[in-house]
Amino acid sequence: MHDIEPYYSWRMFYVASEDQRSPFYGKEYSEFEFTHQVYNYLIHPQWDEFGSATLYLKILFADYDRQFCIIELIGEWNDCLYNDVMYLKRNVIEHLIEQGITKFILIGENVLDFHASDNDYYQEWFDEIDDGWIVFLNFREHVIREIEQSNIDYYLALGGKFNEVPWRVQSPLKLFAMIENLITKRLQA
Repeated sequence: MHDIEPYYSWRMFYVASEDQRSPFYGKEYSEFEFTHQVYNYLIHPQWDEFGSATLYLKILFADYDRQFCIIELIGEWNDCLYNDVMYLKRNVIEHLIEQGITKFILIGENVLDFHASDNDYYQEWFDEIDDGWIVFLNFREHVIREIEQSNIDYYLALGGKFNEVPWRVQSPLKLFAMIENLITKRLQA
């Protein structure tokens, strides 16, 4: 896991540590010192810690005019033992909502497992973004099943076409347009 880096090809468009509106503004990163881990596995030092013991993230892009952000995740999402959604909501999402973000694209290819608890923070997040939306993109099938079994999918969109998006070959704005189009079609169905 230590050589899985956050997606870096969009750094020409956005760097969270250089964005004054980002919760990670001013953070300095080491290329050589591995300080974070998921259980016994070290992870690349470019991932951002937000309070979870097993889940890390990187804000890949934020556009405050269009009110969206793209976040990549790595690790185990464990609401049951560690209340990861609370840390995500309180330490990252609320900050972004205060900055005007209402549309969230979370990329979950590197989320290895998911353990649900209650839905309160998901509902709170959903309620706070009015006409916005939350999309889980390219999550693993067993993670999607756990989310669906926990009825968390009421508050967000995932699976189906959201698991077939070739996001790395898009620019952030093209990816946003694709996702917004899928959301619009889903709402009209």
